[in-house]
Amino acid sequence: MSHFTQIKTQIRHLEPLQQALTDLGIDWKAEGTVRGYQGTTERAEVVIPQSNGYDIGFRWNGKEYALVADLQYWQQPWTVESFLQKVTQRYALQTVKSEALKQGFTLAEQKNLETGAVRVVLQRWHG
Repeated sequence: MSHFTQIKTQIRHLEPLQQALTDLGIDWKAEGTVRGYQGTTERAEVVIPQSNGYDIGFRWNGKEYALVADLQYWQQPWTVESFLQKVTQRYALQTVKSEALKQGFTLAEQKNLETGAVRVVLQRWHG
């Protein structure tokens, strides 16, 4: 019997997800197996190994990358909710920056605010 929990996200693109995890200082591997209770496993596009031998992952479910984990063995510095909030915020930031660059904008400023928000200033010169 699997103890894996799948939590829906709004994350739909792999590269900004991977960049978000890197931004947060989270070690991850591309495409692999998430290890859970009593040797159960799940395939995932992103695997985050934990020191306790149980992993966290993000798996494409046809709509988005769902967080997959055996929550009984969660071993991150943040709660599940806080972890998802931080990953989602960084994912959104990476997505905005990537799309802005495609449209000819450059990043003029990026600042982490005391509130936890991120201020981004983009600019584009017309010549």
